[in-house]
Amino acid sequence: MDVILNNSRNEKINFINDDGVQLYLKREDKIHDIISGNKYRKLKYNLIKAKDLDFKGLLTFGGAYSNHISAVAYAANRYGFKSIGLIRGEELLSKYFDNPTLKYSSDLGMKFDFLSRKEYKNRNDENYLNELRHIYKDYYLIPEGGTNDLGVLGCQEILRSEDKVFDYICCSVGTGGTISGLINSSINNQKIIGFSSINKKYLLNDISKFVIKKNWKLNDEFSFGGYGKVNEELIDFMNDFKLKYGILLDPIYTSKLVYGVFNLILNNYFKPNSKVLMIHTGGHQGILPMNIFLKKKNLTTINL
Repeated sequence: MDVILNNSRNEKINFINDDGVQLYLKREDKIHDIISGNKYRKLKYNLIKAKDLDFKGLLTFGGAYSNHISAVAYAANRYGFKSIGLIRGEELLSKYFDNPTLKYSSDLGMKFDFLSRKEYKNRNDENYLNELRHIYKDYYLIPEGGTNDLGVLGCQEILRSEDKVFDYICCSVGTGGTISGLINSSINNQKIIGFSSINKKYLLNDISKFVIKKNWKLNDEFSFGGYGKVNEELIDFMNDFKLKYGILLDPIYTSKLVYGVFNLILNNYFKPNSKVLMIHTGGHQGILPMNIFLKKKNLTTINL
């Protein structure tokens, strides 16, 4: 796989507070327009392995608005693979062209197999996965969200030598691959905090499979009701953040991360004069479908 120009950089966020906490945002969303943030990191070594083993296609799982699905579709198209998305929800079969994420992925050549929610729950069951490998013999299987050993290895490259100055590293958590990579590449005096949009008890075991360090914790106080859930307060926060800092957040992950970090700063969670680094993991493709949903509900939309 040829290397995509890495435009990731740290930007200071001037958030005034009484404790002198210095706040920065790592712009992983600048790596690439489509394979942005942690999606590039997670796919990098998986694509290299798929190419080395001479697989002809990529097979993966995702929901209707998945950043991972669109990233895999783009990567497959760019690097000469076929691609199949195993999508949660049989009801989408007859109307996926109305879905911006799935239409985009389809236009890039991805084929879909729409699974019932019951079958989709088997996505991590090894017997089920072996059946898929038998059916799709020419396809390299990538887990939901790209989280496996190679995905974590790619995420270990997010932190660089200059990031050793930070006391806290904060990221959003979906399937656990990104935070696992950050934990593995962190130094011992750093604290890694993951902001989860789902019940954290399921993630604790998933993350523990990839890490041995103990310098991390999960926070699920800022999930806004769960994965994919938003409200007027969060959308207003996103729009205010963009107006003040000129940075677009995504509604599923990074907006909840930044909202949570701001809240913790105001409640004196971080030690005085510490340095905090937040990871912007991209996900901008999810804004268009979210705005369609918000318009249908006559709610405030996200400013692009």
